[in-house]
Amino acid sequence: MTAIITAADFRGHLAHDDRAAIKAALADRHVADIAAAAGELDPRDIAKILLLLPERQAAEVFGYFAPATQVAIADELSRSDLARLVTAMSHDERADLFNRLTPRQQQALLPGIAHAEREDIRRLAAYPEGTAGSLMTSDYAVLAPDLTAREAIDRLRNEAPDKETIYEAYVVDGARRLVGVLSLRDLLLARDEVLVADIMRKGVIFAHVQDKRDEVARKIADYDLLALPIVNGGDALVGIVTVDDAMDVAEAQRGRRVAQFGGNAAVGGGPDLDLLASSFMQMFRVRAFWLVLLTIFGVITSTFVAAQEEMLDRVIILAAFIAPIVDMGGNTGSQSATLVIRAMAIGDVKLRWRDVWFVIRREIPVALALGVVIAALEAVLAFFSKGVGGDVLLVVGLSMAICTVLGGLIGALLPFAARRIGTDPATLSSPLITSVMDLLGVLIYFSLAYAFLGHLLNAG
Repeated sequence: MTAIITAADFRGHLAHDDRAAIKAALADRHVADIAAAAGELDPRDIAKILLLLPERQAAEVFGYFAPATQVAIADELSRSDLARLVTAMSHDERADLFNRLTPRQQQALLPGIAHAEREDIRRLAAYPEGTAGSLMTSDYAVLAPDLTAREAIDRLRNEAPDKETIYEAYVVDGARRLVGVLSLRDLLLARDEVLVADIMRKGVIFAHVQDKRDEVARKIADYDLLALPIVNGGDALVGIVTVDDAMDVAEAQRGRRVAQFGGNAAVGGGPDLDLLASSFMQMFRVRAFWLVLLTIFGVITSTFVAAQEEMLDRVIILAAFIAPIVDMGGNTGSQSATLVIRAMAIGDVKLRWRDVWFVIRREIPVALALGVVIAALEAVLAFFSKGVGGDVLLVVGLSMAICTVLGGLIGALLPFAARRIGTDPATLSSPLITSVMDLLGVLIYFSLAYAFLGHLLNAG
């Protein structure tokens, strides 16, 4: 059993410039293990370790590092070393790296790369971020429809060392228009003389270069594909998106939703916050937007509460229940919104009236039951802990019930409203829902207080 390599091992060998020991430590290691240990080092030391690996293995290890780390490592490599590393990288990963480099680094890199790779990088890097074009690779296998099965296998055998995947080959005509797809299994089981055109699958699932990344990832998941072909405006095949890249997109999307629902999302489609990679100003702007918005709601709420001074003077016990009542509406709304956003994310719920009505029918009974239980519990606790009278208990109980039901309904419907206006539902963050329900909660609470306890003011 091979011992686990650690960052401390690397540091010790590097301190003594013991390259032989480092090479021995790297032997027969999985690239993920190497990246995990080396990732704790500074970029200069990581660059030294990469240079001791075979170029293709170094490129695989390099692909495990975070974007900011990749750029920092690239800055530590010489022009020739960086060119060799980039040449060995997969087509899509090197295009992504090129886009992250500074203009100075880009200009230093390109002259050291062969013309074909240089043009491939420029073409892939030109697609807008967030589109299928920016995610795809040009490293795929194509076949002509007039080849025999034997000829097709020979072609794939020759191309295999330079292709990211050959498990599925794409059949194109003379204008590179996608006409079919063929799995390696289909080829191996076919008779030698059968034409590719006769065994290929038609009606291929594909995406366009301008489609969003999330749509590409969803198609791969929905149709259980190993890769999704990407075509341009003329329906010519220009690349593929593999399942591992789609998984990365899905993981990033989950991360965005966590950030968005926590109130850390950029507004208007800006870049997502990253604790390591985001600049001070980016983190300040994004977080400041939400905090300013929530502060406005808070000021409105506090202003309204302050205006109820006369009622609070007469029935001071009412002040003790403001926080739990408004908190319950926000908590219930956040729960409901989370459930609906999750259902939208996995495709169970879409922006359709029947789905809206389904959610309402599901939420109302649950919200009503929760409202009754929580209101009864609050009333019992208020009576035994504070000796509250029946009229105040009625106000507190009704307020708690109404806020619970209203919070559930608003939380369930807000994601549909967001989709309707073209916004990601997760951007209606949990703090925002809570602040909205704070304001509605105090309005409901004091409206009921005036309705049932208003006679106390007249009596004064």
